[in-house]
Amino acid sequence: MDILAKIIADKYKEVTLKKSLIPASQLEQSVLFDRKGGSLAKALCNSNTGIIAEHKRRSPSKDTINQNTNIGEVAKGYQKAGVCGMSVLTDIKYFGGSLEDLLLARACVPMPLLRKEFIIDEYQLLEAKAYGADVILLIAAVLSRQEIKTLSEFAKGLDLEVLLEVHNEEELHKSVMPSLDILGVNNRDLKTFSVSIETSKILSELIPNDFVKVSESGISSIEAIQELKPYGYQGFLIGENFMKTDNPGRSAAEFIKKIK
Repeated sequence: MDILAKIIADKYKEVTLKKSLIPASQLEQSVLFDRKGGSLAKALCNSNTGIIAEHKRRSPSKDTINQNTNIGEVAKGYQKAGVCGMSVLTDIKYFGGSLEDLLLARACVPMPLLRKEFIIDEYQLLEAKAYGADVILLIAAVLSRQEIKTLSEFAKGLDLEVLLEVHNEEELHKSVMPSLDILGVNNRDLKTFSVSIETSKILSELIPNDFVKVSESGISSIEAIQELKPYGYQGFLIGENFMKTDNPGRSAAEFIKKIK
């Protein structure tokens, strides 16, 4: 079983357990549930840098990245740096994140927040809304076309934007539909963990112009961004590059300054 299949198998167990402990009706009573969400898609379209900065403590491919962060301080640092939005990992077992991270980030900053999670159930979208997310991630590699349709339409009904992540042409073709806002190309092969921005270049021509294009993984230099911009990418998700430093916010600010 590859790592992605293992994560998804565990995610089904986790969601089943959560549903038995916290009913959906309780999530819908959250003070944040009726909050009007911010638009990451608009922020990216109006930006000349397009940086989405990530908060990530660890990952299956790199193990520990930064376990000593205060997410509130990181969020404020990213906001001050001028990023378009922040991606918050909420998976506990494999990435060391939590929904509380999302809540704390929301309490500290007004910018759009993406819940970075392995979403397989509408319940997780209710969680995202209740804990202050503006955008949710759907991963084409683990969902059927019908699941993408059902989940993305449910998200839109909650006033959540949808970032759909693909890794290859097959995933892209099965995924394109009107209920998506942002199409992200992940340059990391989820089976081997090898990274190549050529993936973004190849898939760029196949993404309809109705969607904001985001390139993810392996964006660690200004050169990579300059290389991808001519291919129509307006967003660049960067996590490890900032998170492996002592001050992710300052690293993001220095990076953005160089782009400008």
